Amino acid sequence: MYKKILVPVDGSEGSWRALKQAMELGRKFESKIVIVNVIQPYNNVGLLAVPMDTVSLSNAHEGLQKVGNRIMELAKEKIGDYPHGMEYVLEVGHPSERIISFAKKSDCDVIIIGSRGLSGIAEFFLGSVSSKVSQYAEIPVLIVK
Repeated sequence: MYKKILVPVDGSEGSWRALKQAMELGRKFESKIVIVNVIQPYNNVGLLAVPMDTVSLSNAHEGLQKVGNRIMELAKEKIGDYPHGMEYVLEVGHPSERIISFAKKSDCDVIIIGSRGLSGIAEFFLGSVSSKVSQYAEIPVLIVK
């Protein structure tokens, strides 16, 4: 039924709970788990229109890439010796758009996502990523609380 499960992780507790749920479901269906982390560039956030020079922007992107890599390392630790195959992908762009696009191009069967990654004012302005993914994805989406 579910040959390939996509799990977006952002380092939040909700995303780790989603990964745990994906592993449980994946064991039942012998599914490959694809873990994706989306780096959102500062110039793509949209909350603040602060001009940044090229060097500052490059340094900011490098910092975000390091954070993304660390999140992937944590995901590898958490998934441990999962027996049915894993893939780790780092994407750059708007989180909900990249998750939906990646799921489609990778022929994923389901997306399992945490209910909250953002908090406070960022979520108010940007909206919930899980909400947007569930609204626009063409495959089933399981939102884990």
